[in-house]
Amino acid sequence: MKFRCSSLGDIMTNPRNKSEMISETAKAVILEQFIQDKYGRTKDVENRYLEKGTMTEETSITLYSRLQKTFFVKNDQRLTNGFITGEPDAFIGKSIDQADIVLDFKSSWDLWTFWKAKMNDINKQYFWQMQGYMWLTGAKEARLIYCLNDTPESLILAEKKRLWYKLDVIDEMASPEYIEGCKEIERNMTFGDIQIQDRCFETRIARDGDAIKAIQARVELCREWVNGNLPSSPF
Repeated sequence: MKFRCSSLGDIMTNPRNKSEMISETAKAVILEQFIQDKYGRTKDVENRYLEKGTMTEETSITLYSRLQKTFFVKNDQRLTNGFITGEPDAFIGKSIDQADIVLDFKSSWDLWTFWKAKMNDINKQYFWQMQGYMWLTGAKEARLIYCLNDTPESLILAEKKRLWYKLDVIDEMASPEYIEGCKEIERNMTFGDIQIQDRCFETRIARDGDAIKAIQARVELCREWVNGNLPSSPF
C-alpha cells in the first residue's frame, strides 16, 4: 500500500487514544486506498475550491513564471517509491526525479482565503505533502505558491445560481437584490484590478529528514493495521 502525498497529513495525524495504533482520520484514508488497490475504484472528492484549483493550475504557473521571469512547465510525471506516490506541479533542477526545488501551486478561492493563508503558519497538510514531494524527487526545498486567479465563468455562474435559489427569485430582472448580489459575486471572484505581484506569494519549506523518516514509519504502521484489520488484504 502506497499513499498519495496529498493524503500524508491525514495518515500522520496522531490517534486521540494512546492505545490505538493510528487515528480514525488515517483509517478513513487507508480504507479509501485499500478499496482503490483491491477493487480499482477511486472515490471522487469534489468541491468548488478543489475545482477552481484544478481549472486554474496552468494560470497559476503562468502567473508565477511572469513574476519570476522564468518559464515553468507543468509536470505530468507521477513519481513513486516503496511507500508514497505523488506528482509535484513543477520543479527547478535537472529533472523531476533529480530536482533541486519542487513547486506546488494553490489557487485561493477569494481574497479572504488568500490573505488568511498569507498571514497564518503553513497548513500541516501541506507541510507533509511537501515533505513527500521532496522525498520522491530528492529536492532540498519546496515552494508552496498561493495564487489569486480569476474564477472560471462556470463557477461564477454556479455561485449566481446558489444566490438565485437562496433568494427564491422568479424573475431576476425584477429583483434588485439578486442583481446587486450578482455584481458582488463578480467583484469578489475576479481580480483583474489587482496588480499581479499582489496576487501571488510563496512559502519555502526545507527538507526535513526526521519528518521523512516519520512518514516511512507511519506507512509501515498503516500496513500493519491493514493486515490485522481488513480481511483479504492484498498486502
